[in-house]
Amino acid sequence: MKSKILQSKIIAVYMTLLLFSLAGFPHDLHAQSRRISGTVLDEASLPLPGASILVKGTGTGTVTDLDGKFSLDLSDDNAILVISFIGYTSQEVNIAGQNQIHISMSPDVSSLEEVVVVGYGEQARKDITGSVGVVGSEVFDARPNSQFGNLIQGKMAGVQVITPSGKPSSGFSIRIRGTNSISGSSDPLYVVDGVPTTDTRTINPADIENISVLKDASSAAIYGAQGANGVVLITTRKGKAGAPKFEFNSYAGFSQPWRTLEVLNAEQYRDLMTEFGQNTDWSRYTSNTDWQKEVFQNGSSQNYQLSVSGKNDQTTYYISGGWTQQKGAVRSSEMDRYNFKVNLEQYMNSWLKIGTNFNYMQYHDVDVADNQAVNQGGVILGMLSTPPNIGIYNPDGTFTSNPFQDWENPISSTDGSQRGYKNQRVLGNIYAEIDFTPELRLRSNVGIDQNTGVYDYFLDPFRTSYGRATEGIARNNTDHMSYHIIDNTLSYRKISGNHNFSALLGSVLQKYQWENNHIERRGFANDVVTTTNAGSIIQSAGNTKSEKANASFLGRVTYDFNEKYLLTANFRADGSSSFGPGNRWGYFPSFSVGWRLSQEQFMETISPVVEDLKVRFGWGIVGNDQISSSNYAYVGRVSYGANYPFGGVIFPGSYQSSIENRDLKWESTEQLSLGIDATFLDSRLTIMADAYIKNTSDLLLNVQLPRSTGFNQGIQNIGELQNKGLELQISSVNSQGALRWETDFNISMNRNNVVNIIGEEIIAGGIAGRGDVSYSVEGQPLGMFYGYVYGGVDPATGNAFYIDKNGESTFTPASDDRRFIGNPHPDFIYGMTNTLSFKNFDLSIFLRGVQGNDVFNATRMETEGMTDAKNQSLAVKDRWRAPGDITAIPRASWGNTNNSRISTRFVEDGSFLRVQALTLAYNAPGNILDKMKLTGLRAYVTGENLLTITGYKGFDPEVNAFGASNTVMGVDFGTYPQSRNIIVGLNLSF
Repeated sequence: MKSKILQSKIIAVYMTLLLFSLAGFPHDLHAQSRRISGTVLDEASLPLPGASILVKGTGTGTVTDLDGKFSLDLSDDNAILVISFIGYTSQEVNIAGQNQIHISMSPDVSSLEEVVVVGYGEQARKDITGSVGVVGSEVFDARPNSQFGNLIQGKMAGVQVITPSGKPSSGFSIRIRGTNSISGSSDPLYVVDGVPTTDTRTINPADIENISVLKDASSAAIYGAQGANGVVLITTRKGKAGAPKFEFNSYAGFSQPWRTLEVLNAEQYRDLMTEFGQNTDWSRYTSNTDWQKEVFQNGSSQNYQLSVSGKNDQTTYYISGGWTQQKGAVRSSEMDRYNFKVNLEQYMNSWLKIGTNFNYMQYHDVDVADNQAVNQGGVILGMLSTPPNIGIYNPDGTFTSNPFQDWENPISSTDGSQRGYKNQRVLGNIYAEIDFTPELRLRSNVGIDQNTGVYDYFLDPFRTSYGRATEGIARNNTDHMSYHIIDNTLSYRKISGNHNFSALLGSVLQKYQWENNHIERRGFANDVVTTTNAGSIIQSAGNTKSEKANASFLGRVTYDFNEKYLLTANFRADGSSSFGPGNRWGYFPSFSVGWRLSQEQFMETISPVVEDLKVRFGWGIVGNDQISSSNYAYVGRVSYGANYPFGGVIFPGSYQSSIENRDLKWESTEQLSLGIDATFLDSRLTIMADAYIKNTSDLLLNVQLPRSTGFNQGIQNIGELQNKGLELQISSVNSQGALRWETDFNISMNRNNVVNIIGEEIIAGGIAGRGDVSYSVEGQPLGMFYGYVYGGVDPATGNAFYIDKNGESTFTPASDDRRFIGNPHPDFIYGMTNTLSFKNFDLSIFLRGVQGNDVFNATRMETEGMTDAKNQSLAVKDRWRAPGDITAIPRASWGNTNNSRISTRFVEDGSFLRVQALTLAYNAPGNILDKMKLTGLRAYVTGENLLTITGYKGFDPEVNAFGASNTVMGVDFGTYPQSRNIIVGLNLSF
């Protein structure tokens, strides 16, 4: 009979997902003299499947089925049953005189019983042996934002969220325990409800329940070749027990730049040009335009989100829809996003559950060009270096230009072209779970991520000078990404006395496909039809396709004895099509152990103070197969366009463009981690501390090759990186009662070092036509600033002098006089949140800081260089003008950059302390809610970036003109700055 039941279950799963079938195991039955049965329910009287029932002092026990029911044969009439379930307070029940019992479990508010999402499962926080950071729904509810990365910024030790630009369209990058690669990706793997993804801009923070970050290799190794940079697990909301709950959330706000920079006015600019000997008819240029006022604007934001959720004994559901819009603090920049989400879970019967997590998103933005000079269309540098003597428009409606150069004013870059990017995305999965026995579960999951993005560009053929020269330009670029995943996991859990054992086996298949089509046409007769078909000349066109596949097998075992000695072991085997046939498989093991000292007898004397004390140690190896250059790097690739003449006729030809390397394999990261978790004073004080060492080897690098090979360079597995650091996270309840005051503080420091790159120098970061600013060499951190040591200004000539390698002054330093002049890596990063609650009011103050990092202010090279007709910073008023002048600003020198070389002159301290967010909220009391027929009402006002304390001279110290680059960091070259935001919001539930 049992065999037939199991077979029917297997067939049901196979028909549900068409994945695979698997035989189950029967229950072990032990004949006893008396049978006790019962039901375990939660606080809403819904069944709790998988609850542990243990006879106290023995190894006899069982777990509840899908209906929360259990039965147990006992011989002792006075036995005591211990009922436990993760996230609920354990209970003890004396069965004397009872054959049928019903238990109602209450949630355990202790942080130790908090359920934490880990790879392919969940664990109670007290049982975790790896290094896992968690941000819960309280953080997402506390303040609004359009990107979840901003909400976890500064909330977790060892997790640095980098926002290199303040544009609404700008994403973010996360570095977990440092930068782990040089040419590959250093971003973590993002997993949304079990589906891996790389695009985070379209994820709606309002739909997120919690985020777990797997920081060390012992916890991330379950993701194998994708886990080298850590893993960010995003779990979206589900319905809660009870009647359907409707929630409506809305906010609106405005934003402004928190700082402007002083530049020369019209008269001062005219004096500088006269000093240069540049003459013009100044009567034609009588304006005094403040370009920062013209480019900067009052930005705005608005958001509307409606959801319904609920749960009964068969169905759990969450449905939401929302719209978010942001208009940036820089003219024409904007973003808007539509989100629709369905999370549904249904018990088909007592042993089969199916569900889906479905997201549909429409995203649109308009970008503005930053990190470029004015003559390249850069808006930020354009507003600083455009002369104030001109207005925006000429009498004929065209954009004005610099009187001495054909550099149009920055409004031509914001208003002279149409630039729209739109994206449609489907992200989700469908899954089924079958319980062969209360201990044995099979889960099958199919996930997809379908993403289509279209970029349309049109340059006005009349108003802009480049548009007139080309008779208009239209571009269309379409990208399509398709990702599919099929994973199957079989999990087993067994509790016997003081022994708690679980095991997981699984397989994963993944496939990626990319496709791109692009076309550019010129020659437009008008500006009415802006699509490419209206252009008369095809400038360029083409399309590309690529794909990649991964196959994986994984396993995990956990064991704890008496909740005192803990063990977790993971193993994953990964195969990737990115590597040669002989090296396609990589093997990634890990283990971690924990010792809960607080359970030992010798700790009993201090148990009233120390509630929980656990020591953790973990080791693991994880991989990285993200090759930035190509998914076919191991192949000798062929390129086209090498046309050959034969007999006066041109024939199409091809050529080998890269050298074959069939030995190419994974980058590999080995990590050791040691941690301590401690809870004191009845959970009022929690401390987590970690120390780690990460060694990354077999780096995927483009290295120089002998010319005899026919190639200048090729990708090889060469080189090593090391990251090591310390982390500390403290949470405390400082005051209870009418006034509740809670504090969360974290601080972390990481030291990066290039151990070996076979003596090569990795040079990058070309800026302002003066060469590269970032060097990565052995024995130094990645991306160190490299240049000359600025000595000052010679009072006799007004020229800048530099200190050579011998410590002597020179006006013409040699290239070997350059040295390391700055470090973009911070000494430490930190964040602190104080939350105060009094009656119906909440106040949250979030501070975030970075200390000890340098920023290379390349913007000043443009605005203090005085080499051409660009307007300059007000600082050049103090420039050298005559022999004997004592000043730190060299003389103006037309067409000569010797006075503004890459040097220590432009290296600044980038440390800052920022009031990242301040939120004041009012929660309506019950009597008001009853009158309004509501279950919740929260009104709040939030200020973001209200105050930044820094010595940095630029717009903002938190910038990088090179985005998420591994080798160029902390460079400011006209980067779109962060803005100050004020937001007012309202949350309703009914």
